Amino acid sequence: MKFGCHLSIREGYLAAANHALAIQASAFQYFPKNPRSLSIKNFDADDAGRCREYCFGHQITSVAHTPYPTNLTPSEKKKEMLISSLLNDLEIADSCGSIGAVVHFGNQTSNTDPLSGYQLIIEMLNRILAKWKGKCKLLLENNAGPPGSFGTTLEEMVQVRKLSSFPDKIGFCLDTCHAFASGIWNGDDSKAFLTNGTDLGYFGGLEVIHLNNSLYPAGQGKDRHANIFSGGYITEEQMHSLLSSPVLRQIPCILETPKKSENGYEQEIMQLNKKWGMLH
Repeated sequence: MKFGCHLSIREGYLAAANHALAIQASAFQYFPKNPRSLSIKNFDADDAGRCREYCFGHQITSVAHTPYPTNLTPSEKKKEMLISSLLNDLEIADSCGSIGAVVHFGNQTSNTDPLSGYQLIIEMLNRILAKWKGKCKLLLENNAGPPGSFGTTLEEMVQVRKLSSFPDKIGFCLDTCHAFASGIWNGDDSKAFLTNGTDLGYFGGLEVIHLNNSLYPAGQGKDRHANIFSGGYITEEQMHSLLSSPVLRQIPCILETPKKSENGYEQEIMQLNKKWGMLH
């Protein structure tokens, strides 16, 4: 299995890939530009190309994460800005050789018209992906929230991709903390969760896992990440029941857990590689 973490591109895209190798990570995630802005970045294509070649040569998988303000359910006045920003993210990610750009599912837009949020997401995906000609995919991430909340279920992810005009350009990102928080996986029902996802076709489109423990019990709807081996409510046995599944073994896992030291994620990645890295 491939394990990695979110890394800074402060020194450039190639430097982030170098950092990944230095901490024995076989995957990493990065913000393609300023994480707090939707502005367009005129990026260094040569640096991105070197990152691509480096990752290919060292068998490192990378994935981009769109900036915090990115939302597939924008107000009317922000639609064009969002489209331009996401196309910019995809271009950078593709240049770096990344498998995709993660984007949060979006939010409910109306209390009286529950379908409007889904319709807006599909509209935005169609407008963005009609213009996108690269290999990099847009990866829908499941939301955290109380059971039944908007954007939390595998069924929603699959249905939105199915109803879009460009399903082949869309993949999925599974956040384990979000799944636990929303109650679609409680740690003890991995078999049912995996069977459901397989039957839906969700795992066939899964490209990356955000591997996070939860600071709160299952079903409480609280998006607070904890470290995999300490301080969380997801036990090692429960995590093993998920990660040992054949449908997940080839999916890169990215940590978004709290950093424990100056060395960041190095110790946690070492523990992950030792415990689950050789699953086959």
